[in-house]
Amino acid sequence: MMFKKTLAIALTGLLLMATNFGAQPVRADTIEDAQLAGKARVSILKIGTGQKARVEVKLRDNTRLKGYVSEVGADTFTVTDAKTGASSTVAYNNVAQVKKSGNGFSTMTKVLIGSAVAAAVIITLVIVKPALCDGGAQTRGPC
Repeated sequence: MMFKKTLAIALTGLLLMATNFGAQPVRADTIEDAQLAGKARVSILKIGTGQKARVEVKLRDNTRLKGYVSEVGADTFTVTDAKTGASSTVAYNNVAQVKKSGNGFSTMTKVLIGSAVAAAVIITLVIVKPALCDGGAQTRGPC
């Protein structure tokens, strides 16, 4: 009888110790996590800092940050919202994805597209229209 009582107390103690020190949810640092943090660090360093270094950052908890990179550290970087001025310091190991955010086409791309459109209009007026109109003989179409 005494043995059963002692065994029950011992098992109860072990059970309490197991719940206190045992399975606690922890996120292990895996090689994949380290690689993801390394990619985020490289992306941020490529983008640089300043108001022209605009980014969109998706964190592992699916929150998204938009703004510019105002500060870069060894383990963290700071994203500042351009509209509100609010800053968020982000650890590289909390980043799921980094995208460079821009406001559309670069100035050079806009100039090239405009030049191409202007060239197409000039070619149409100078070459295509006279060929189609045949000196005014046709009365239909673009003449």
